[in-house]
Amino acid sequence: MRAISFKLGGRFAFFKKPDVNKFVYFTYNNIHKIALLGVLGAIIGLGGYTKLFNKNRGLKRGKKGYDDGFPEFYQKLQRLKVSIIPLSPNGYFSKKIQTFNNSVGYASKEVGGNLITREQWLENPQWQIMVLEDESLEYQKIREYLINRKAIFTPYLGKNDHFANIEEVEEIDLSNEIKNHYIASLFIKNFDKLSGWAKEDETPFLFQEITPISFQKEYHFYQNKTLIFTNYEVEELPNDTYQYREKNYTFI
Repeated sequence: MRAISFKLGGRFAFFKKPDVNKFVYFTYNNIHKIALLGVLGAIIGLGGYTKLFNKNRGLKRGKKGYDDGFPEFYQKLQRLKVSIIPLSPNGYFSKKIQTFNNSVGYASKEVGGNLITREQWLENPQWQIMVLEDESLEYQKIREYLINRKAIFTPYLGKNDHFANIEEVEEIDLSNEIKNHYIASLFIKNFDKLSGWAKEDETPFLFQEITPISFQKEYHFYQNKTLIFTNYEVEELPNDTYQYREKNYTFI
């Protein structure tokens, strides 16, 4: 099995959590699958939320011409399998609250029309990303554009203030010969508790976060799963787990 591998990072990142809409906008700690597919879609020129919104502008759901499908990037890339590896000792990235003004005049009903916005940004996040090879034309195009350092749209990390750096692109060969039960990437939680031991000579850690992995069809709400990043041994390896350079990586 082959995959395309690259490092993805930036000075800041902001992957907004939709369940908080007051005082401070919070971010997910790691890039989630939908955001990652958005980055890959931007690289090969696929449309996003804005294109779909503009297409449906002025139309009512269920009426002729209304497109109730997914954004183009998700429609075409949702079947890709990806592995996300946080490049930090325990999977956690430092965060800082950023405060700035939106003074366009209509942003707030308060006197002066000024809206004070507070966002929680990741600082210097970086991930190793692997995209599992499949037979789709989209995968082949992603492979070509990454290797040749090309992009149609500028990729960014959650919002267009945060440009994405993509480095160390290479094709790698994965193996099915699994020699241990440690996982070096994020993976979907499928157990009540860990039953194994942490790696020797390492401080034990367990990071978990409820994270979007897909879209709900009708209203495009996030569908979430709990993702784990740990150096504890797991009893049962998830499906789509492969070995590379004596480490195991799970694709979601």
